[in-house]
Amino acid sequence: FLFAAPSEQVQVEPVGRWFEAFLKRRSRNVSASFQELEEEEQLSEEEEDEELQLEEYPMLKTLDPKDWKNQDHYAVLGLAHIRYKATQKQIKAAHKAMVLKHHPDKRKAAGEQIVEGDNDYFTCITKAMEMLSDPVKRRAFDSVDPTFDNMVPSKAEGKENFFEVFAPVFERNSRWSVKKHIPSLGSMDASFEEVDNFYSFWYNFDSWREFSYLDEEEKEKAECRDERRWIEKQNRASRAQRKKEEMNRIRTLVDTAYNCDPRIKKFKEEEKARKESEKKAKAEAKKREQEEKERARQAEEAAARMLREKEEEVARQAAQQAKKEKEAQKKAIKKERQKLRTTCKTHSYFTDNEADGVRMMEEVEKLCDRLELTSLQTLNEALASGNKEQSKAALEKQVRNTNRSKPPYLLCFHPNVSISAVSTESNSSPWTTEEQKLLEQALKTYPVNTPERWEKISDAVPGRSKKDCMKRYKELVEMIKAKKAAQEQVTAKNKK
Repeated sequence: FLFAAPSEQVQVEPVGRWFEAFLKRRSRNVSASFQELEEEEQLSEEEEDEELQLEEYPMLKTLDPKDWKNQDHYAVLGLAHIRYKATQKQIKAAHKAMVLKHHPDKRKAAGEQIVEGDNDYFTCITKAMEMLSDPVKRRAFDSVDPTFDNMVPSKAEGKENFFEVFAPVFERNSRWSVKKHIPSLGSMDASFEEVDNFYSFWYNFDSWREFSYLDEEEKEKAECRDERRWIEKQNRASRAQRKKEEMNRIRTLVDTAYNCDPRIKKFKEEEKARKESEKKAKAEAKKREQEEKERARQAEEAAARMLREKEEEVARQAAQQAKKEKEAQKKAIKKERQKLRTTCKTHSYFTDNEADGVRMMEEVEKLCDRLELTSLQTLNEALASGNKEQSKAALEKQVRNTNRSKPPYLLCFHPNVSISAVSTESNSSPWTTEEQKLLEQALKTYPVNTPERWEKISDAVPGRSKKDCMKRYKELVEMIKAKKAAQEQVTAKNKK
């Protein structure tokens, strides 16, 4: 089975005389038949024939047919003023006119002396028709047109009158372009896109110009195949070298024009100004961003500082309040102790015996040292509310109770045992190793009988009250005693 290929949409450009005729009809709002179009074409061709004027070549009769390669074929046919723009119809008409005028038979009939064979100059007319009627040979001759100006303007010439100097040069070199739509050089008011399109076209210039007409050797004259191949190789190398020189010439022309073009300089300055403006705007934006970040950082630091100062203020006030409370408690304890001493001293320590008075004085000092504020207040109230006998009984009872409790200075009898070596377990909040070290140091610094000993010890252990320090001290004494008893048992057992 045969399957049709999928349809493909192709964009085409309408051209040709039929399309031109269609445009004419549409502009005139009329229609025309093919016969009318053919008549119009014939009329236009006749008008071209009537308008064609040939220029007589004064050197025609002096030409050497053997040196046909160096002759100007357009000048021989009288088309020197039209040259590469001449159509095939015009070339045929010119050849016809030249044949009618210079044919040997015509000249012989007129009594002119004719050179026999191919040595007559009429051979040059025949050769010119042969070259110009063949598109390939004509292109080869046009490529080396002797009247073409290959000159490239210098920078000095281009900088003075750029458009007047380079416009005609690009226009005459555009004849070599394969592409038909060639951008013009333009003017000083041309946009960047137009100038860029112009130089892009010429920097990528595709030339049809070739130099086969200048081949020094003709392969048709070769006697064998090897010689013909050698001739072709030599000709290809020569053409490639000339083509390379031609493209270098075009590149030099475009480079020179680009360097001299005042519009390029203007565009570069505008581009430089634009980049500087963008760079400046970018730098300003970056500066604003950094300033914004700096302001945010400063605001954050200020907020953190205010919060820290607020916390420090709260902590300071709390510390001051705690200090005040502690000082107030110290004052209250001191007051109660003084009150106890004064009361006992007033009643002669509730005894008439001097020895008992001294003993009771020591017991009162011991009470002042070991009792807390509430116990002191209770004792003072009891002493103040009762008579002498009741007060004496209350005092002796308090002394007995105090003496029955564990002495707080028992740790001092075991100097080789460190508090930090004892377990930190306790019924209250756990004591840290650092706190136990501080407690041990405070106990050594403030020995027994130091005034306000436990107040000073609690001050030396931050975060612990007098009651906590005393409780921990009692626990440690019990632990030390138990540990010592266990060690004694082990020692006795080892002796046995």
